[in-house]
Amino acid sequence: MTKLIIQIPCYNEEATLGLTLSELPRYLPGIDQVEWLIINDGSVDRTVEVARACGIDHVVHFPHNQGLAKAFMAGIEASLKAGADIIVNTDADNQYSAADIPRLIEPILWGEAEVVVGARPIRNIKHFSPSKKFLQHLGSWIVRLASNTDIPDAPSGFRAFSRDAAMQFNVFNEYTYTLETIIQAGQKGIAITSVPIQTNADLRPSRLVKSIPAYIQRSIFTILRIFMAYRPLRFFAVLGSAPFLLGCLLCLRWLILFFEDPTRSRAPSLILAAILILVGFQLWMFGLVADLMAVNRKILEDVQLRLRRAELKSQNPQSQQPQPQQSAAMKARR
Repeated sequence: MTKLIIQIPCYNEEATLGLTLSELPRYLPGIDQVEWLIINDGSVDRTVEVARACGIDHVVHFPHNQGLAKAFMAGIEASLKAGADIIVNTDADNQYSAADIPRLIEPILWGEAEVVVGARPIRNIKHFSPSKKFLQHLGSWIVRLASNTDIPDAPSGFRAFSRDAAMQFNVFNEYTYTLETIIQAGQKGIAITSVPIQTNADLRPSRLVKSIPAYIQRSIFTILRIFMAYRPLRFFAVLGSAPFLLGCLLCLRWLILFFEDPTRSRAPSLILAAILILVGFQLWMFGLVADLMAVNRKILEDVQLRLRRAELKSQNPQSQQPQPQQSAAMKARR
C-alpha cells in the first residue's frame, strides 16, 4: 500500500488556502492513499478553520511564526510519522498547478529518482519582473555548480520526495529549504531530477522575496554555508589560494627588485607578502580541520538516519518504498 501526503506550509493563508486545497487530488494513479497536511506556522487568521472545513487530514501547529524552513521540516517529520511513502510539498497561494502532481511523482514511482523538483516556465511567468527572472536563472546556475546537479529551477517549492530521501534531509538555514535540500541531495548522492510544470495566476505577493537585494544576500549566504558544510576542503582551498598566490607574486617582485638594487630593502612589500602567504596557508589549514569535522558530521548523519529508520519502522511497520512500474495506469502514461 503506497501512501502519498501533500504538505503545505501556511502562514496567514486564509484567503488562498481554500482554493489551493480544492484543487488537490484525493486519488492518483499508482497511489493507494492520498492525504493532506498543513503546517500552521503561527497563523493569526482563520487558516486552520479553512483547512479543516476543506477536509485536511493532518495539522502541525507552531504557536509562533518559525519561518518557511522550519515549517517545511516539521511537515516532513509529521508526514514520515504518518506513514508517507511519498511526500509532495506545495505552496498555500496556489502558485503551482495541482494537475501536475502525477507528473511530479512519476519518476519516484518508476524508481528513476528520489527527489523531483517542478521546473516552472520562468520566461513565461508574467508577474515575474525581468530582474527577478534573471536572478532566478543565476541562482539556479550557482546551485547547480554547488550541488553537482542539473536542476533548472532551484527556488521552486513544488517538489516530491521518496520516504528514504526525506529521512536524510537536515535543513540548517532558517530562511528557506529550497536551495539547501538540492545541495544536500547532490552532495549525498540522492537521485534528483526535475519535470516541467505549469503555474497558476498570482494571488498575492511573495512573502519570501520581500526585496531583491535581501533575497540575493540570503541566497548567497545559504549557498556558501552549505558549500562550506559539505565541501569544506575545496571551499577553503579556493579561498586561501587568492592571498597565497598574491603573496607569492609579491615575493617574486621583491626578489627581482632586490637583485636589481640590493641597497633598498623594500621591507613593506616583503612584510605584506609574508602576511598574505600566511593568511592563505591558515585558510588551507582551516579547510583541513573542517574536512576532518565533516567526516564526523557524516558519521552523525548516518547514525541519525539509522535511528530515524528504526523509529519510523516501529511506528509504521507496513510502510515501504513504492516499487517501479506499479500499475497499468502508470504504464499507460509512459
